[in-house]
Amino acid sequence: MFEVNLAYFPIGRTTFEMEVAERYFRESMELLGGLTPYLMAPDSILASVEEMSSFIQAHPGFKPDLIVYQSITFADAEYIVNLMEQYDVPILVWSVREPSVGGRLRLNSLTGGNSTCNALHYFERDYDFMLGNAAEPQIARKLRAKLAAFETAAKLRRLTVGVVGEHPAGFYFSGVDERLLAKTTGVKLQRLNLQQLFEEAINVPEEQYAPLIEAAAAKVVGLNRGEDPTIKFAQFAAYLRQLFDERGIKAAAMRCWPDFFVELGAAPCSTLSQFIEDGLVSACEADINGAVSMYIQQELSGGLPPYLGDLVHVDEEMNTVSFWHCGAGAYSLANPSTGAKAGVHPNRKMGFTLEFGLKAGQVTISRLSQTSKGYRMLIMRGEALDRPQQFAGTSGEIRLNGNANEMVCSLMADGFEPHYSIVHADIAEELKELCKRLGIEAVIYP
Repeated sequence: MFEVNLAYFPIGRTTFEMEVAERYFRESMELLGGLTPYLMAPDSILASVEEMSSFIQAHPGFKPDLIVYQSITFADAEYIVNLMEQYDVPILVWSVREPSVGGRLRLNSLTGGNSTCNALHYFERDYDFMLGNAAEPQIARKLRAKLAAFETAAKLRRLTVGVVGEHPAGFYFSGVDERLLAKTTGVKLQRLNLQQLFEEAINVPEEQYAPLIEAAAAKVVGLNRGEDPTIKFAQFAAYLRQLFDERGIKAAAMRCWPDFFVELGAAPCSTLSQFIEDGLVSACEADINGAVSMYIQQELSGGLPPYLGDLVHVDEEMNTVSFWHCGAGAYSLANPSTGAKAGVHPNRKMGFTLEFGLKAGQVTISRLSQTSKGYRMLIMRGEALDRPQQFAGTSGEIRLNGNANEMVCSLMADGFEPHYSIVHADIAEELKELCKRLGIEAVIYP
């Protein structure tokens, strides 16, 4: 169920075949009622402009986020012009199938939808169109994608990202134009001093950090509970999570190297992994747009953990690409044949990090990308393969829906950032809808 205020306007003229129209109305009501508890809907088809006006007047306090305007039968543009005078929100125009071919035109719904879209376009209103009956899978898919985008856009306007330390020198893509980010998405930033956090975290008592060690040990193969890096991970993660909860921070962009190794004496990957596993998306190298990308994927997928990785390898023969990072990733993303194993950082030789290859399944790869002209969204789909871990740390081999070499060259030509967010779900349609809501370009591969 989505937390979106939805207003349903089923429009029909009684000069058409109302028995079929009523059946379509009931089926549509059942579908919409299963998508959101915040549904404003009439008890029957609105058969005149006067009936529509009375319906609106009966719900004076309801402020819809989206209107579903269903031309169950043909109706002229008088309805939609009157409706536009009452609401200034996006409108989804819905035409249903003609029930039979031959003889009388029983509903003429498509012409009604055409007339409606013509008027909306003339008045430069925000609208979309779909054709089909409530029982058709693509109708429910379209509605779910649209509602998920509305809900996620609203959550972004309430999102605060905790920026823990500054990004490494030269990692310009990790920074943002803070005002542009807020204007485009509504996301706010709260900056924290990493060194101060290190100093304060070492005072966290055992009774406060021990549960984190037990939670990690239950999911990470070979974790040594008593090692100093494990204890420091738990102290830091427990302290930071409490601070985030107190401040309403729901995502993090964290400076990781060299500070964690030099000053804390523990790999940052374990903290990032634990947070992502717990539903608090966290990007390494203080990548702010990376954190927002992960948050978007998590919300659009219904809470699945995303993976943030570098694009590191192309296998032309297998038509695959590989994504990798030093040792961060939600434990539940590991291939079940091995599970998530405890390791040490491949360069710094300090624990604890995660060692695994991604589990298999359909994935969506995306990135909220900032250019000199503003924001855009990368959208790609592929399949994570059931393959052994390729590189020390965490990695995944993915077959893209297109020529891998050509797509990688296009990514370079288009100048996308080297951090990509990956989630085990097909949310391409949801991402496209979100781009409409944010007013940014959707860059779709292929």
